[in-house]
Amino acid sequence: MSVLELLTQGDGVSRSVAALLLAMSIASWVVILWKAWLLRGGTRDVLRSIAAFWQSATLADAQQRLQAFDRATLVGPTVSAIRNAAAADAGDSTLGATTGDRNQRLTRALRGALHGALRRLQSGQILLATVGATAPFVGLLGTVWGIYGALSGIAGQTGGFTIDKVAGPVGEALVMTAFGLAVAIPAVLAYNVFGRVIGRIEAELEGFAHDLLGSFGGPPPPAAPPPARPMPVSA
Repeated sequence: MSVLELLTQGDGVSRSVAALLLAMSIASWVVILWKAWLLRGGTRDVLRSIAAFWQSATLADAQQRLQAFDRATLVGPTVSAIRNAAAADAGDSTLGATTGDRNQRLTRALRGALHGALRRLQSGQILLATVGATAPFVGLLGTVWGIYGALSGIAGQTGGFTIDKVAGPVGEALVMTAFGLAVAIPAVLAYNVFGRVIGRIEAELEGFAHDLLGSFGGPPPPAAPPPARPMPVSA
């Protein structure tokens, strides 16, 4: 029995389970194709983008050079955050502005850009993990329900009990388990592969943000001088 026959000829529970598995399969494959396009360059594009940034003379030149390497737009937002923070510091005429304030603004800008890139990388991973973990059990539910219906139908029939009356309905019910596994296996494989690539990219982006903070952040404020000791008074 095919999935189309389950959707058209089965009872309400069988049709619901088959439709749910079909929806899970479509959703997981959409995410798989989208993330494969997003991560098509993998860590190589991130490393080339970071190298192009450090070889640039100015931030404006770096943004232009990144367009040729940063296809997934993962490094570009961090450079834009640096430029915006630098422009804000140049236009800040507050008398109370200190190096610590500048570093805090830069840290917040880098954190926001880094979190935005990480959210893009992690998007869809929860769906793949959910499909991979639940699809076999959804298919097993359809199988159990199909076997129950087949045995109930056989019990109501008259005549002698033969194996062919059981093998056909039970075999059709087992299709649901196979369908559930067919939905789960690609999702699990894609989750593991993408997770490994995402982990490497996250490590490179975090290291890049740390290097930017060390390069563009101001020097630490000078330490306060120790309090002067009172001179001993001779008797």
